[in-house]
Amino acid sequence: MHVTVGTLNPAVGESYGVDDFGEFVQAALPGLLRYGHALTGNPHDAADLVQTVLEKLGSRWARVVRNTGDPLAYARRAMANTHISRWRRTRRENLVAELPDIPAAAARDRFDNEPLWQALRALPKRQRAVIVLRYYEGLSEAEIAAALGVSTGTVKSQASKAMASLRTRMRATEEGRC
Repeated sequence: MHVTVGTLNPAVGESYGVDDFGEFVQAALPGLLRYGHALTGNPHDAADLVQTVLEKLGSRWARVVRNTGDPLAYARRAMANTHISRWRRTRRENLVAELPDIPAAAARDRFDNEPLWQALRALPKRQRAVIVLRYYEGLSEAEIAAALGVSTGTVKSQASKAMASLRTRMRATEEGRC
């Protein structure tokens, strides 16, 4: 059965029915990974986050398509919520053993030393999500509000605070280099 009720990209006219989860994942995965990377700060955590959300989304696909009309916005909101929940949970956990003083020879993210990327990672979670969705994914304030489950006023205020913080950090970086 193919019922067209959900839309991935209304401008392009791509829509998904209750049986089209695989097609949705194929079309949305690159953008979800980019969004996850911007939320988490590294590609490995981003992949874990996307996998977790897509597992949940896949098990509820028919209901999500019928009830939301926009599975991509639903996925983004679920990613933001899941990321914030993980962050809160790990913040409460206690270390069981001390970590060794020798740093692991892990591959570094190519953006680790970029001042803008560092400033973006320093933002509070919601502000970072708003900035990423607005300027990286190109969503409108209304789309961001829907994706994060907040009002457009909250989106505007969070974007304003985030941009002020980014400007301050980038100005300090520029002055430090001169």
